[in-house]
Amino acid sequence: MTIGNILVIDDDADIGELIAAAAESIGIPCRTTTDAANLAHLLDSDVSLILLDLMMPGMDGVEVLRLLGKLECRASIVLMSGINKRVIDTAEKLAGALGLRIAGHLQKPFRLTDLEEFLRGHIPQRSTTAAKQEAQIEFAANELGEAIWKNEFVLYYQPQIDIRSGEVDGLEALARWHHPQRGLLFPDSFIGRLEMTGLIDDFGWRLADRGLAEVRQFSMNGHPPPRVALNVSVRSLRDLKFPDIFVSLAQKHSVPATRIMVEITESRLMNDPSNALDVLTRLRMKNIQLSIDDFGTGYAMMQHLVNIPATELKIDKLFVQKMHANDSDRVMVEKTIELGHELGMIVTAEGVETEAQLEFLRQKGCDRAQGFLFSRALPPSEMTAWLSAYHARGVQA
Repeated sequence: MTIGNILVIDDDADIGELIAAAAESIGIPCRTTTDAANLAHLLDSDVSLILLDLMMPGMDGVEVLRLLGKLECRASIVLMSGINKRVIDTAEKLAGALGLRIAGHLQKPFRLTDLEEFLRGHIPQRSTTAAKQEAQIEFAANELGEAIWKNEFVLYYQPQIDIRSGEVDGLEALARWHHPQRGLLFPDSFIGRLEMTGLIDDFGWRLADRGLAEVRQFSMNGHPPPRVALNVSVRSLRDLKFPDIFVSLAQKHSVPATRIMVEITESRLMNDPSNALDVLTRLRMKNIQLSIDDFGTGYAMMQHLVNIPATELKIDKLFVQKMHANDSDRVMVEKTIELGHELGMIVTAEGVETEAQLEFLRQKGCDRAQGFLFSRALPPSEMTAWLSAYHARGVQA
């Protein structure tokens, strides 16, 4: 394991020196700059944590966030300021919309002891493998096409738990690439490229066929297998034949339509709405369940809820994981649960990692939870073993 460097961007040189001294006292390399215009030259793969002052003359912190987004920065970011906390919260939301990773914020003025404690808790520990996975990976179209043909793309499954009963209510199927040279790759590194090269439909149908074939092995004690949730690219919804082909595939594997959930990502939902409403409505008419994933991270949330006949609303993990530290995120979680229920939808919280988060969701009436508190996503054989062990322990409400 290696510790990444810290980069401090603050127009006050004294603040930069204070943070550098605190970082180096606990063994963390740190560089500082008072000129955000030099950012592109200072940002390299060794920087894993950026401390950014929002209130700077010239290029302010929001402009720096915009630049970091354009540079596809993979470092975690800590926002610093003495201004109103709600302004910092809003800046954090902006950073998320730009695809940046926010690690927290520091309210000025801060004490040296508090700063050292903060740094110890937030500096990322990075392995060489993780660093490679986070880097931008380029693939040629023929490499992706060959991977589809060779069945290198597989599915891992993560359980969804009924919060009231503790029973396994469903499994989300998540794509992975067993790359022969690079090892296990996650969707962020290949989905966009598949969409750009026009291979997303072939990829999607291959994995849907695999998922519907594999779900039968998850039956326990003579009961039917849990509901399976399959992620579908919004680009695939352009094809008006999609519902008929999808149902035929389910019938091929003897999976009832009512046991299938199609997940679509809210932030991309209306980029191409011409055929989407047609396809989604017909899927519901054929008893396929519909889920709006990553709710709250897009820009037309209410329009989506009004137009899409969804049966499930998923709260994005970013809100769940920060709801105990951030009032805005807590309110977002509470209101999403209320809104989903008022519209007759099941509400599922993603990214649940602690008992405190689960208890809060239980108190607010959330229906389902998934996250590392229960299990990470597992390949089919390991998920079968996990389900068997979970049932053997007895359901804990």
